[in-house]
Amino acid sequence: MDPAARFEQLLASGKDGALLRFGLGTQYLKAGDAARAIEHLRRAVELDPQYSAAWKLLGKALEQAAQPQAAAQAYRSGIAAAERRGDKQAAREMGVFLRRLEKAAGEGR
Repeated sequence: MDPAARFEQLLASGKDGALLRFGLGTQYLKAGDAARAIEHLRRAVELDPQYSAAWKLLGKALEQAAQPQAAAQAYRSGIAAAERRGDKQAAREMGVFLRRLEKAAGEGR
C-alpha cells in the first residue's frame, strides 16, 4: 500500500491532525498531485498555524499549481510563523522562495 493510502486510512478512521495532513500533502506532492496536496496542506496550517514546514510545502504546492500569488502569501505566512518559533532556517528558505517568485512576477510584467 502506498504511503498516501495509509495516511488516507488514518484520516478515514477519524484521526486528524496537522502532522497527518502534512504527511498527506507531502505524498500527494511527490506523486505530482498538487491540487490534493494543497487541500491537505491548507488543512495542516489551519490546524497548526505555526507549522512552518507545512507553510513551506504549501507554497511549493501552490507554485506547482501555477498559483504564484497564493504561493507568495503562503511563504509570507510561513516566514511569520517561523520567525515566531525562532526557526531561522525555515524563514530563510521561504524568504529565498518568495524573492524568486517576486522576481519572476516582476519579469513577467
